[in-house]
Amino acid sequence: MTAPVFVVDRIGHGTVTLDGPEGRHAVSVRRLRVGEEIVLTDGAGHGAYGTVAAVEGKDRLEVRIVGLREEPEPEPRITVVQALPKGDRGELAVETMTETGVDAIVPWAAARCITQWKGDRGAKSLAKWRATAREAGKQSRRLRFPVVAEAATTRKVAEMLAGAAFAGVLHEEGAEPLATAPLPPSGDIVLVVGPEGGVSPEELAAFAQAGAKPYRLGRSVLRTSTAGTAATALLLGRTGRWS
Repeated sequence: MTAPVFVVDRIGHGTVTLDGPEGRHAVSVRRLRVGEEIVLTDGAGHGAYGTVAAVEGKDRLEVRIVGLREEPEPEPRITVVQALPKGDRGELAVETMTETGVDAIVPWAAARCITQWKGDRGAKSLAKWRATAREAGKQSRRLRFPVVAEAATTRKVAEMLAGAAFAGVLHEEGAEPLATAPLPPSGDIVLVVGPEGGVSPEELAAFAQAGAKPYRLGRSVLRTSTAGTAATALLLGRTGRWS
């Protein structure tokens, strides 16, 4: 059986204590016992491999570290600007993009989004996205979890695109396929995924002024909740990060 992954604040040699919600999950849900293998990560690129040395109560165990590992910063870095989908499709997009290997996700309140994050609802939705990224990062055994940023306006997205090494907008009418676009060997790749109603002409104009070209994925039109995952997979393959 593959060793389960848990998140801790500190990674180091010797013995590490796993407690709180992660410890409760390890002891009471996964029912780990002394001698079983376990993987720890801080979600920021540092990991440790070890065995359970002791179990205390229902929410605490001691892990004896036998090896450390570091995951370097990825090059190039892939950021997906994700328009807010309806219902729980946002969490689905975050989950699958995380499992695929995206490095950062930026929620975007596009003009044609039916869902809008405001007040407490926005804070709760952002917390859900971040929790989803964390759990999907553990599930996919990543040592470096994607950053889920604060929700961005169109103006903020344009600023991000202007500073990127590669800037693009997924659009069904894009003249050039993303599969043949020239990609940089390093820096930031920023790709915008629009809402179900599409990116508005005004938004396209603002992004074009920032240097972002429209690209298509293929002949079929994907949902906003799956387009980012497909694009991430394509970019990871083309940049050699999946080699």
